[in-house]
Amino acid sequence: MKAAAVSILLFLLPTLTISTLSPPLDPKQLRALQSLHIPTAKDPCLLPNNTTLCDTSTPFRHLTSLNLANCSLHLSSAALKSLSTLHTLTLLNCHTPISSTSLSRLKNLTHLTLSNLTIKPHLPNLQTLSLTHANLLGNIPPSITMLDTLQLLNLSYNGLKGQIPSSIGDLISLKALSLASNSFSGSLPDSLSAIPGLVHLDLSFNHLNGTIPTFISEITTLQYLNLANNNLRGVLPFNSSFIHNLQLFKVTGNGDLCYNRSVLSSKLNLDIAPCDNFGKPMAPPPSKPSSAVDSGDGDYDDTDYDDDDDIHNKEHHHGPNKVVLGVAIALSSIVFLLVFLILCSKCCR
Repeated sequence: MKAAAVSILLFLLPTLTISTLSPPLDPKQLRALQSLHIPTAKDPCLLPNNTTLCDTSTPFRHLTSLNLANCSLHLSSAALKSLSTLHTLTLLNCHTPISSTSLSRLKNLTHLTLSNLTIKPHLPNLQTLSLTHANLLGNIPPSITMLDTLQLLNLSYNGLKGQIPSSIGDLISLKALSLASNSFSGSLPDSLSAIPGLVHLDLSFNHLNGTIPTFISEITTLQYLNLANNNLRGVLPFNSSFIHNLQLFKVTGNGDLCYNRSVLSSKLNLDIAPCDNFGKPMAPPPSKPSSAVDSGDGDYDDTDYDDDDDIHNKEHHHGPNKVVLGVAIALSSIVFLLVFLILCSKCCR
């Protein structure tokens, strides 16, 4: 009997240890999860796909992360109030009515990712805000540019339009900014230069116009720059050193943008034309015959062509060379002279 009791105790020991080391979830948060139809029969802090994450506080654990996708639920104000310990909230493709007033109850929230939701958040401690396909429409909500603790802001794939507000420069903590795939127009705001530690800047697939400001090349922390598919024009204000220091650089799809051939080589494959003497994009050179071997590395050749050189090349490559012609005449004269002398010697006999 003693041996059997010891065996049972050893069998239950891991369970008892886990139970001892893992306090139960806060009852209010447990009820909140149940109101969201999230299964809680097993440990609610160890749900699959990292749906929930908890801290290790006692006597009750608290939720620190909630990640839901393709869901249909109602986040009531009461539920959000009880989830005030959340640091991360992700709602992807969830049919969830939610308001900024409700979200403001999440005082400790630092990372918010919403997709296919209409929301204008005001969260003073937020560090990450990703609102893709969020149906924001119109201008960037002023409440977003007031989040001066933000380090990452992703507003791509929305209906945003108008000019990028100068207040974007108030987000002085930003490391990454993506406003891609919207309908922004106008020029790049000078206030971007006020963001000292910007690493990632993606403004691609908009309707931005004007020239690229030179201050961008002075952002020494920049590693990712995507300005592709806009209406930018003029001479690219970057040198090869700046471009080589970037991990990604795209300016393709700007038809009126060109590069200075004395500053940048065509071997960089920028997918834009070199500039002519008036700072306008040059037309590509005539296509070569199919039998010709193309040794160029880019779409355009940065060789300078001159009319005098063309004339000289034509004279050089068409008709016999003058030196060769002179040698041929001299040899012909010697052969003729030899034949003449032979004939003369026979006649004298």
